[in-house]
Formats: sequence, structure tokens, C-alpha cells
Amino acid sequence: MSWLDKILPSRIRANKKDKGSVPEGLWHKCSNCETVIYRAEFEKNLNVCPKCNHHGRISARKRADIILDAEGKIEILNDIKPIDVLNFKDKEKYKDKLATTQKKTGENDAMVVYQGFINKIPVIACFFEYSFFGGSMGSVVGEKFSIAVKKCIEGEKALICFSASGGARMQESLFSLFQMAKTSAALNSLSNKRLPYISILTDPTMGGVSASLAMLGDINIAEPNALIGFAGPRVIEQTVGEKLPNGFQRSEFLQEHGSIDFILNRSEQKIKISEIISALMSNHDNEETSR
Repeated sequence: MSWLDKILPSRIRANKKDKGSVPEGLWHKCSNCETVIYRAEFEKNLNVCPKCNHHGRISARKRADIILDAEGKIEILNDIKPIDVLNFKDKEKYKDKLATTQKKTGENDAMVVYQGFINKIPVIACFFEYSFFGGSMGSVVGEKFSIAVKKCIEGEKALICFSASGGARMQESLFSLFQMAKTSAALNSLSNKRLPYISILTDPTMGGVSASLAMLGDINIAEPNALIGFAGPRVIEQTVGEKLPNGFQRSEFLQEHGSIDFILNRSEQKIKISEIISALMSNHDNEETSR
């Protein structure tokens, strides 16, 4: 030990030995351009890379904080929990995996629902939680979404949904696939009441979710470069035996081919969505008055 080490406090000596290491979680590496970003700055920028504008994944509750007004925001339907009707088992029992995932994420299932306001406009808002079984849609997601639609009809409110999902939940088999029809039928009821539904597709939105509720918005919005589709690109290439075009199934490709209406950066979403809802609700109110 050198004379300098002898006079240094033990805490500093320990840090000196570990000088080649970086505290875990202090930095974030962009998955697109590989820029290393100070995590606090990355989170302050809404999980968007300041260099390449890559929109990183974000939790359902953080999205809710970004989109909804702080005043009047209340979580609803949080008492609805999944059950293992089929006693499903692959590498482990579904009920055990559910318990582990619930403990890890702090969520009961893959959707969080709030009633609240967006720039003082009353709405019901649904947010997929991708960290819970890849945001997969099972019975609970379908039930929460359908009840959210009913509450919109009862209160004459607009519905917003942020999708982030790998598709239907395989552990629930046909019960999962039933949710595609269930949510689509609910949205038909909302449409009959001339109440707006704004669907925001984030990375990724795939499978049964993209084939049902995610693409049925009166306005379909996507985040930049989000992967959106039914089957994944590799599955399609293997099936058709051809190389897919550059950017296939990305937001920009879908907008160019008319599958979505437009693309919004995360920082612009609150103001733009509130403007759209305000315009659509004005039309709804005028129709109701003229009847």
C-alpha cells in the first residue's frame, strides 16, 4: 500500500479500487445510434434519444404522467386480476409466472386505465405495460378496455389508448383471442355514440392487438420508427421467401402507405391529442344539439 493509500479514508480507497467500474443505471445506451446518455437527462427527455430521436420504451404509468393532467387523474379498474382458467404450463405454471411478474412489475396485468383530463378535457385513457408479459392481451386487458369504453359512453367522454404489445397472450389460448372480437365490438358501440377514440401505436404494436383495437381508432397515431404489424418481419420473410423493403412495418412506412394518419414525437403528443379530441367532441356536441 502506498503512502497516499494509507492516508485516504476507507470509503475513498474502496472507490479507487473500483475506479474502472460505472455505477449501474447511471448511463443509458441508445439502442438505435448507440450514443451513451446520462440517464437522468434521458428520462427528462421522456426516454427519447437527443441525438437520433429514437423513442425508447416507457412504462404505462410514466406515459400517464406525461399525457394526463396531474389534477383529477384517478386509476380505475385496478381490482381486475388474471386467473389461470386453463391450468396452463410450459416451462413453468402460468399462475406462478403471473405471481412472479406481478411482483417484479408492481402491476396486476398488462393494462393500466385512468380517468382524468388532457389539457382539461375529460377522457378515459388506457396504457399497455410492455414489461408485463410483453404487453400481451389476455382476458384482463380485454375486460379493462371494454369497461373503459362503457365508461366513455356513460360519461360522454373520449377514449385514448397507448398500445405497446407483442399480441395475444398464448398462456390464455382462445380466451386471449376472444378479446380481439370483444374489444372491436366495444369500439363499435363507442362509434355508434359518435364518441372519439384516439389510438396511439408505440414500439412494438404487434399480433392480435394490432389486428383489433390498436388499428381501429378514429385517428391512428404512431411514435417515430415504431414496429407495427401482425407477424414479425423475420416470420414474413421466411414465409414469402423474399427480402422485405427497408423500413417495412415501421411507422414511416405505414404512414406512407396509408395505414396510420400521422406520426407524433412524444413531446408533442399531449397538446396535439387534446386539440384533436377538442375538435371531435365539438362535432359530437353539435350533432347532439341538432337532434
